[in-house]
Amino acid sequence: MSRKEEKFYLIRADILPESIAKTIEAKKLLESGEVDTVNDAVDSVGLSRSAFYKYKDAIFPFNAMMSEEIMTVSFTLDHRSGVLSRVLQFVAENGGNVLTINQTIPLQGIANVAMSVDMVHMQMSGTEFLDVLQELKGVRKAMIVGRG
Repeated sequence: MSRKEEKFYLIRADILPESIAKTIEAKKLLESGEVDTVNDAVDSVGLSRSAFYKYKDAIFPFNAMMSEEIMTVSFTLDHRSGVLSRVLQFVAENGGNVLTINQTIPLQGIANVAMSVDMVHMQMSGTEFLDVLQELKGVRKAMIVGRG
């Protein structure tokens, strides 16, 4: 089902099943940086990893549906030829559009990069996007620093 064909419903939070409410809490912990891993997030809220992965890409706070078009990501990259190019290629291949990019002068073999990406045509969720980015060769760390 394409993004335009998806159906959404507005539901009061107090009637959500516990596993869905806990998935929302776990996502908030990850996005805020209060925890570093999915394991830490699900342990903090008392949820199984399987339930988290079942619901994580289908649950969004109401305001996120209105503003999740642009995501700003901070990276720590190895300062080697082609690393940033791989990141940019990954973004483009998955429907993202780089709006801004800022790289500091590399020190001790590490470069810090901040990038804002238009996610409107992305073929994956922001969480999935971040998970895959962190697996790219030369990416030491990637984290969401803002959404708008």
